[in-house]
Amino acid sequence: MKTVLITGANGFVGSHALEAMMHNDNIKLVAACRDKSKLLSGFKGEVRVGDIRDNEYLETLFDGIDVLVNVAAWSSTWGHKKQSHQYFYLPTMQLLKKANEQGIKKIVNISSTSVAAPEDSSDPMSKGIIRNRWPHMDNVVRIENFLRQLNRDNLTVINLRFGTFVGRRYGLGMLPLLMPRLKTHLVPWVAGGKTSAPLIDGRDIGQAISLAVTNDILAGYESFNVVGPEVPSVRDVIQLLHDEFEYPKPHFGVPFFIAYPFARAMELLDPFVPWEPLVARSIVHLMEEVNADNTRAERLLSYKPEYHWKDSVRTQVEEMQVRQIRPMRMIKPIV
Repeated sequence: MKTVLITGANGFVGSHALEAMMHNDNIKLVAACRDKSKLLSGFKGEVRVGDIRDNEYLETLFDGIDVLVNVAAWSSTWGHKKQSHQYFYLPTMQLLKKANEQGIKKIVNISSTSVAAPEDSSDPMSKGIIRNRWPHMDNVVRIENFLRQLNRDNLTVINLRFGTFVGRRYGLGMLPLLMPRLKTHLVPWVAGGKTSAPLIDGRDIGQAISLAVTNDILAGYESFNVVGPEVPSVRDVIQLLHDEFEYPKPHFGVPFFIAYPFARAMELLDPFVPWEPLVARSIVHLMEEVNADNTRAERLLSYKPEYHWKDSVRTQVEEMQVRQIRPMRMIKPIV
């Protein structure tokens, strides 16, 4: 039996990882979180309550653990470089270094198909690119690079580059950012909306993490693109929102070389206006073509996605209509 620690167990990815594995008799799950009352309903496993920024907490966090699923993250979908470094990069690096020191046998890391977009992103083993446009994504690249360099014997690192999250128990992501902005009628098509939107349902995310945890063949560093069973275009997604939920479609379009400086101008205006940027460079970044598919994940992890993007979008929009009274902020609360 493997003992598997999931950090950030209350979040979108963490809760779906718990859901995918909590009935597997060959896995003992340990959930790490700050507030056990927010854990997925029905989870009966061990809970280790604490904050990964606390050195004393880390000293005993890995006791008896075989596999670390690294899900804990503080994120902002634009700017906030200092906060991203303090609340995401440094705690994650501290966590990973301690796990390595403690002799963890496997680390499953959560990354993004956008880390290397657009030039090399179709190859999940390619290195990510530091672009200095989106601090959170740059830190995701730095964390990947650190994990590539770990050469300890008997350590396996499986890096999962997921597409854009969608579905139940949603968090920060494409839909919560895009939908209220479409209502302004000021958001343009970028590159005609023809680039792909590699959406993936939380349940398929959970399946991929479970397969990575239970795989006993892979060794060293392995990385995978992981998306849904069909990858729509950005235009396809907005068309669905228009047809079924009456969101307006963009009325004009711009190429990427105009979208990026326009988004930068919106970011620079932020200190002088009472609302968040209409468009940020991170949103433009997510529109870039990634050419991601599941070929490698299907071959080496036996991953087979089940949940079509249209059903996942419908599920999330219906949940948003109940849960989301006002537009979601582009920055997670700092605890």
